[in-house]
Amino acid sequence: MPPSAEHIMEVKDLVKHFPLTQGIVFKKVIGAVKAVDGVTFELRRGETLGIVGESGCGKSTLAKLLMCLERPTSGQALFKGQDIYALRGSKFKAMRRNIQIILQDPYSSLNPRMTVGDIIGEPFEIHPEVAPKGDRRRKVQDLLDVVGLNPEYINRYPHQFSGGQRQRIGIARGLALRPEVIICDEPVSALDVSVQAQVVNLLEALQNEFDLSYIFIGHDLSVVRHIADRVGVMYLGKIVEIGTDEQIYERPTHPYTQALLSAVPVPDPVGREERTRIILQGDVPSPANPPSGCRFRTRCWKAQDICAEQVPELVVRSGTDHPSACHFAEEREIVHVREA
Repeated sequence: MPPSAEHIMEVKDLVKHFPLTQGIVFKKVIGAVKAVDGVTFELRRGETLGIVGESGCGKSTLAKLLMCLERPTSGQALFKGQDIYALRGSKFKAMRRNIQIILQDPYSSLNPRMTVGDIIGEPFEIHPEVAPKGDRRRKVQDLLDVVGLNPEYINRYPHQFSGGQRQRIGIARGLALRPEVIICDEPVSALDVSVQAQVVNLLEALQNEFDLSYIFIGHDLSVVRHIADRVGVMYLGKIVEIGTDEQIYERPTHPYTQALLSAVPVPDPVGREERTRIILQGDVPSPANPPSGCRFRTRCWKAQDICAEQVPELVVRSGTDHPSACHFAEEREIVHVREA
């Protein structure tokens, strides 16, 4: 189902700083790790928004913030116009039913002491209005069938399943309360490549069947391109570029996005010869002490004095067709990145 113009979720200037302390008894705050530092985007109904970036850029912290597993330092996340961090009691519980998550590691995210039926049915204990007790077993079996598992496996334990099957169990658990938004936190990164394709295809089929909106977090650019309608690129706690999959993959404007795409393997030997590999200098700065101005400037070949003095805004710049947080953003043709 194509995404609609309706915004089901809006994130505005979301910030999460983790304090750095010194001392054992009398702890003194000496700084902060700026894990997420001013992230803004919107999610449309029926859309898949991909979030990509290197490890440590703040993707998983962003997922925890949107699930209210962490409270933000500042900023807002609006679900259907309501700030999720301002909700309390029954209103918060109702909101949480509509935003669910699929976790990264199918091996550690399932309780080994619980049967598959108990794992998938656990959300019904918290939200009993969704499924009366007498109807829960049937609903769990229906969910197993929906994700491509035998309903008769309901009494088995996680260790009796492969990695791909365990992730399908995690997907079934995420679907149990019939949410409207599902946050997929690198759901295929721990799986074999052949299994990754199966799980991604399943997620697409479920999106069409249940009218779901996804925030798909990943670091494999080809996988994200396969499933995402739009893509946001994160670097050191900020989104530095956002646009449709075609804009990001065919006409990237931020130097960091261009460097990421230049590193994606190209199976075609001719394409490999045509590609200009961008080698970034230096290491990723510490999120506890990010550079002034543009955070990417210490590794950027375009950096000038203004980059150290002014933080570039995420806006559409002259000669481009989508927002980019770079003072010198310009389109660069990239050899085609094949879909997974």
